[in-house]
Amino acid sequence: MPLVVYSVLRLLLFAVAVGALWLVGLRGWLLVLVAAAVALMLSYLTLRGPRDAASRYLAERAERRARTKERFSRAIEDDAAAEDAAVDAADGSDAPPAR
Repeated sequence: MPLVVYSVLRLLLFAVAVGALWLVGLRGWLLVLVAAAVALMLSYLTLRGPRDAASRYLAERAERRARTKERFSRAIEDDAAAEDAAVDAADGSDAPPAR
């Protein structure tokens, strides 16, 4: 969730920058480039809390993934194991597939 909050706040800053620069009279592709640069600087200055929360969330997720050796959530891993068991049961033979 912290990633979503941070991303939405950055998009809002970009929209505000586009609107402000549009009102100033900047148009065309330069509007988008300057607005992106302004939004980047503003997000660096104003969004420290959400940025730190998002980075903590990602670090905790990477640590948990490294500790459990799971690539996905437990529910997805269980579903994949059940699907593999069903395919193996339906196959019924241990022979390699014919070429």
